[in-house]
Amino acid sequence: MKKTLLILALGVLMCGCQSTSVKISGRLLGLGSKVVYLEKVTGGDVKLVDSVVLESTGDYRFELSDVGDTPLLYNVVYSGERIPLLLTGGERVTVNTVGSPLRNYTVEGSEESELLREFNKFYVEGLSNMTSILDNYSGNNYSELDKRTLMQEYTHVYRTLKREQLRFIIEHKSNIAAIYALYQRLPNEKYLFSNRDDIIYFRTVADAIEESYPNSPFLPTLRTDIARMEAHKTLVSQIKESGYPDFELPDMYGINIKLSSLAGRVILLSFWSTESGRMGGVNADLKEIYERFSERGFEIYQVGIERSKAVWINVVQEQQLPWISVGDMRGEHSPVLGMYNVKSLPANFLIDREGNIVAKNIYGNDLELQLEKLTM
Repeated sequence: MKKTLLILALGVLMCGCQSTSVKISGRLLGLGSKVVYLEKVTGGDVKLVDSVVLESTGDYRFELSDVGDTPLLYNVVYSGERIPLLLTGGERVTVNTVGSPLRNYTVEGSEESELLREFNKFYVEGLSNMTSILDNYSGNNYSELDKRTLMQEYTHVYRTLKREQLRFIIEHKSNIAAIYALYQRLPNEKYLFSNRDDIIYFRTVADAIEESYPNSPFLPTLRTDIARMEAHKTLVSQIKESGYPDFELPDMYGINIKLSSLAGRVILLSFWSTESGRMGGVNADLKEIYERFSERGFEIYQVGIERSKAVWINVVQEQQLPWISVGDMRGEHSPVLGMYNVKSLPANFLIDREGNIVAKNIYGNDLELQLEKLTM
């Protein structure tokens, strides 16, 4: 009998450890709203998950199922304000607030959500102080001395806030909350720190998250942004040397071929994917143009935006593409897409003998007319 009870107890413990449910409850007071909402944030999409009517005491309760062991971002929405939560399966979370939710809320039962509250406490207060200073500046007829004083105060608040934001990111780099903090921007602020230095913080967080939460859905986005930043740095350094962004990629045999190795020829830099239904016809037209102009100093450098090397090689061989075919097999995360700001496929850039980009996304008769002039 004792053995049976022990087995049952162990089973209950195991079930508890593997729980995928999340319970959120608490009390929201001080505002007139009667309904509280729960949203799930995935990438740039926000989806309404549930809504409940507050009890007369302000109490509410949500329950989620099938939540994994990697924190996902949710918002509790009350009176138009969003309380961000990073939730993991098995958590029992309590969120309370009196008055303005984002400035006054408390959270217990979720380590990552508690870190978000720590971040938001100083970030929201700092943002509010900056807004107040600007309103004061524009709403009164101050002397030049008073205006300079206000701007000095504004600068001090801004620098203090940025210093705290960066401190939080570094101290909590292994937490998903650090990713949230990475992407918070003040009004008119495009970059976290500066375009040149942002990549340091993104890399630091990405490497740490790789260790702590290797399956996090936030990690691919982080890596994509890092690749974009790397491409921008490469673009800035290389465009000075060649007149266009230079790079090198391996062909199907693993031999690296640099774009600038074709200097002195007219180059069509082409981006494509075997998954694009248009590319069969596009490549067929290009083959006719290539056959006509290749002996006049025309070359095609075609980059495959692929994940599968085997599929890519098979299509290149099936279509008997006669030009230079290269690819890094990083798909949409390939840094070269960022270097040329390619948003959709196919895409191409026509480069003259002097290294100037003279046309973009040019095909058919338009391409032939340009080549007639450029290869004379």
